[in-house]
Amino acid sequence: MSRFAAYAREAFEAIWRNRTRSLLTMLGMIIGTASIIAVLGLSRAASGGIKATIDSFGDYGLVISVDNNQDDVKGAMMDFRDVPVLRAATASTIEDLVPNLNATYRLRANGVSYETNVTSQTDLYTDTLTVREGRRIDREDVASAARVVLISHPLARRFFGDAPAAGALMRIGGARFTIIGVYNDLQAGLLSNLGGADYVEIPYTTFHDIKPGPMDFLQAYPQPGVSLEAAGDDVVAALHHIHGARSKYIVQDTAAQLGAFNNVLSLLGTGLVAIGSVALIVAGIGIMNIMLVSVVERTREIGLRKSIGATRADILTQFLFEAILLSLIGGGIGMILGLGTVLAAYGALVALVGPAPIPYLLIVSVAVGFSTLIGTVFGTYPAVRASRLDPIVALRS
Repeated sequence: MSRFAAYAREAFEAIWRNRTRSLLTMLGMIIGTASIIAVLGLSRAASGGIKATIDSFGDYGLVISVDNNQDDVKGAMMDFRDVPVLRAATASTIEDLVPNLNATYRLRANGVSYETNVTSQTDLYTDTLTVREGRRIDREDVASAARVVLISHPLARRFFGDAPAAGALMRIGGARFTIIGVYNDLQAGLLSNLGGADYVEIPYTTFHDIKPGPMDFLQAYPQPGVSLEAAGDDVVAALHHIHGARSKYIVQDTAAQLGAFNNVLSLLGTGLVAIGSVALIVAGIGIMNIMLVSVVERTREIGLRKSIGATRADILTQFLFEAILLSLIGGGIGMILGLGTVLAAYGALVALVGPAPIPYLLIVSVAVGFSTLIGTVFGTYPAVRASRLDPIVALRS
């Protein structure tokens, strides 16, 4: 251990003797590491924040919709009365089957009028959304087709300002509803800007009462142990039995789509890191160049060390230590700058995508790992060249 400490001390002394040159050499490592850490930290944090926000809406299961690219679209339309038949026909593979309806309505409450999208809801919840006022839609609301509505907090502010909204009356189209609850705000400005902040939910049975007609799509939740493919096939077979074998339907696995979206985000982050890695390669070439210059300048010192008993391994280790130390110092400074960039942008990131965990361990691991790798790879050739010098020729230099 004392031997390695001696190597490290000598490397520090050599770097300090030529500190201006060493600092210029480390600039490449500093810039390269800072850019990689900033890109990696922000992309991973953003990816985690987006995934957590989307996950908060829960699992939509299998989504079955009518294929509009068929000859008889109208004949394939799923009707509300199909639901009991489908539930009975798919009881062995489907745990729950939920009709989904959406439409744009004019909302009126407290003297304010506003047009937005209204969607159906069930008492089966797979999300983690919370309410700030009142309650959510329950089984009794669905069974009785109650005229109750659940709204988002931005909509509650639009209609009632800071006054409580739960218990107030709201007209949806021409129908009269009672507001039973208000959702908490989503901590994701991106989804809010995309229209995710304005949402209105009523029981799907109530929706059918005020808007009879075909459903927009079905949500199917497979029984435990049943594969998604088997469950989807079972629902489609039941629909064919009702609407005819020529009817076409699209079955979408929402979990798989979310996984594909996360993979795209990961690939994007990896691509940006790969681009930033080019700067590290350039920095490594700079370290190799300066170490070769150092070998030439210290040729007599190398010959003297060998003449008093230093082995090739001793010389190689000494110069390799110096290259790795140069790389580690540059990488350490770059890590601090990159992490500072991530922290500086964190507030804006949270406002955009919601709570986003910063991968501190990954950042430190990448900084130390890349720095050690660059120093080792690009410092090996100069170190080997120094270790192979003939002591007599070196002393004569």
